[in-house]
Amino acid sequence: MQAYALKESFFDFMDAPDRATASKRLEYWLDACDRLKIPEFKACRKMLVNWKPYILNAFDCCLSNGFTEGCNNAIKALKRVAFGFKNFTTFRARILLSLTSHPNI
Repeated sequence: MQAYALKESFFDFMDAPDRATASKRLEYWLDACDRLKIPEFKACRKMLVNWKPYILNAFDCCLSNGFTEGCNNAIKALKRVAFGFKNFTTFRARILLSLTSHPNI
């Protein structure tokens, strides 16, 4: 039950509207993590403390590399099943075909 509450509190931090609110919520989460001493959250807590300024920077601007990560994931999945491609040109064409939308297909 405590782990669930800590997880939900983390989601509350991630939903913060601005940097100041996020900083307060993160401090609350870190304090709760210290009080509860749940071993499964130890590595997560350490990572958040180490990267705190950079994580809070995400609340200043609304940029994300989600699209790029999605493309990379799609390319890696295609690479795993692309054993039959003879050369890079064919592989590149298949990547471009899979990552673009085709209204007629």
